[in-house]
Amino acid sequence: MQLLLLSLIVGVTLAVPPQEKRVHHHRDLSDHVHDDAQGFQYDHEAFLGKEEAKTFDQLSPEESKARLGKIVDRIDTNKDGFIDHAELHHWIKHRQRRYIEENVDKHWKDYDQNKDGKIAWTEYKNTTYGFYLDDDFSDLENKETYMKMLTRDERRFKAADKDGDGIASREEFTAFLHPEDSKYMKDIVVQETMEDIDKNGDGKINLDEYIGDMYTPEAGEDEPDWVRTEINQFSEIRDINKDGFLDAAEIAQWILPGDVDHADNEAKHLIHETDKNNDEKMTKKEILDNWNMFVGSQATNYGEDLTKKHDEL
Repeated sequence: MQLLLLSLIVGVTLAVPPQEKRVHHHRDLSDHVHDDAQGFQYDHEAFLGKEEAKTFDQLSPEESKARLGKIVDRIDTNKDGFIDHAELHHWIKHRQRRYIEENVDKHWKDYDQNKDGKIAWTEYKNTTYGFYLDDDFSDLENKETYMKMLTRDERRFKAADKDGDGIASREEFTAFLHPEDSKYMKDIVVQETMEDIDKNGDGKINLDEYIGDMYTPEAGEDEPDWVRTEINQFSEIRDINKDGFLDAAEIAQWILPGDVDHADNEAKHLIHETDKNNDEKMTKKEILDNWNMFVGSQATNYGEDLTKKHDEL
């Protein structure tokens, strides 16, 4: 019976994917490293969106190039035969926004139980935690974890609920699921990040906590170079007042840098790598000649796999 109850609560709580319980640091266009020497997966996800990039990875090179050609025609909104920075920037922003909208669509039907086009806190709470609300999670070994999740979800929901009526519109529910993309949710993003990383509960993040959130060393393993880079980033950039800790203001600067437009940077990067005559815009031919930077295929994946295996030897 205990196993049955546990399986039911796990099934309920997975209505919201675990990664959405934690706000991601460095809201970026892709989780992959942006290093062309290691491959173009970052560029593929930035240009196509994460889910569409996976689809292209299953295509033949010929089909991948054919679909890219159709996409280029869509990006060229003024139909002058060129893709300029403004058009490419708009496209990349659109693809990233579409990922969020599709993610909200995926969950909306689950939570809008009475189908009124809104989601009340009670609907969300009952859908996610309802099975154990009456007995206060008492049958679960990890009761404290679920109580914290419930408290945290309620706090985030109230922050997203602009008018405080206990009911989320689509805009408010989007802010709840993706607070890192809503300016008015900045404080809750910082607060949740602090809670996640500040293991000793002193209200600030020290170097060990900062590194420990990203990397756990294994016995006999050499420290990766990127860890040393992050240590330097902590002391030289993140810790603005040089007191050895990150406070709330410094965390905000770290995870929500308001002046960074990743879509703008990616548009400039793709044009720089593709524009052969240096006129600061791209023709369809230039893009198709450099197609594997924009989209993947079975062939590019196979090549990247061979490179990884070679590096591991």
